[in-house]
Amino acid sequence: MIEDKERWNKRFVEFPMPDEVSKIVEKHISKANVGQAIDIACGTGRNTHFLVDKGFMVDAVDISDYALSRVKKSATINKIDADLDKYNMAPNKYDLIVNINYLNRRLVSQMKDALKAGGVVIFETFILAHGDYKHETMNLDYLLRKNELLHSFIGLDIIYYEERDDVNLRGEKIRIASLVAKK
Repeated sequence: MIEDKERWNKRFVEFPMPDEVSKIVEKHISKANVGQAIDIACGTGRNTHFLVDKGFMVDAVDISDYALSRVKKSATINKIDADLDKYNMAPNKYDLIVNINYLNRRLVSQMKDALKAGGVVIFETFILAHGDYKHETMNLDYLLRKNELLHSFIGLDIIYYEERDDVNLRGEKIRIASLVAKK
């Protein structure tokens, strides 16, 4: 865990993340009941801050204590410094789960259980692609396969799903999967 924490701290210092809310979160936030939310791998809080502004109480979880130090102090934000390889979500707790640019397959089944009835998950991350595509990681464990995200949330009502080409912060071509689903 210490190596991961140091690696992510260094990354957040060297490659600052944007402050703007993720487009998929902004577009689909209205599908969720305002209440308890979790922002998984929240980074410096761009989505956390947006959720709080919309009235949510947010659990902001990340392994980087540097990134969490950039998340605003607020009575409506519970900062959780945790290794997501070991972190567990409580069942039936969240009205909204946000997971952007992060993949931990172990957490997917927990996400479905952690949603309250009527709860919404907004999930977007990278897909393995070949050719001119670039990836943040060479570790294939952190890249989705084609249609994997869709299949992972079978049993929920799928509101929106898309796999598309996009461009990362460095202007490199990438492939993204996006999902919005309701329990």
